[in-house]
Amino acid sequence: MTSILKLYKTFLFRHPYLSQSLQTGLLMGAGDIIAQTVVEKQPLKELNYKRTIQFFSVGTFFVGPALTVWYGVLHKYVGSGGKSVALKKVALDQVCFAPVCLVAVLGCIKTLQGNTFEQTKREIKNTYCDILIANYKLWPMVQVVNFYFVPLHYQVLLVQIVALLWNTYLSYKTRPTKVD
Repeated sequence: MTSILKLYKTFLFRHPYLSQSLQTGLLMGAGDIIAQTVVEKQPLKELNYKRTIQFFSVGTFFVGPALTVWYGVLHKYVGSGGKSVALKKVALDQVCFAPVCLVAVLGCIKTLQGNTFEQTKREIKNTYCDILIANYKLWPMVQVVNFYFVPLHYQVLLVQIVALLWNTYLSYKTRPTKVD
């Protein structure tokens, strides 16, 4: 186990964007698989692989890079260490980043599901408030811990570990609706 952690740490420091993007994609894909098999009670043999790949793609090509850049910006301009710095980061994260990122993630997911622009707008309008409220119930507490205790290079990883649960919820809330 120690050698795996050492390999991860080496990869993380040599390739921060790639490593954090891939781990985000893998954990978003895993969240979708959990949503399909546990929440929706879909048999594993009937797994919607296209949906899982869509979640993996959104994580790898959007969420992972966005979080990596965002945490770097917060670190550079707000600083590190101390309760007041952590609280400032949480406030900025939840007021500035989370609402905008959520719209973008929902837009990416719905677009990859094949929705038109108008359908995507309608779907976001129908789900955004519920998901944002759920965001505010979970993420401020997680981010206080993240910004106060976790070194910058590991912040995306901590968030993505917690996000496994969040991604399961997000996958369930954004699942394609069946037309009868």
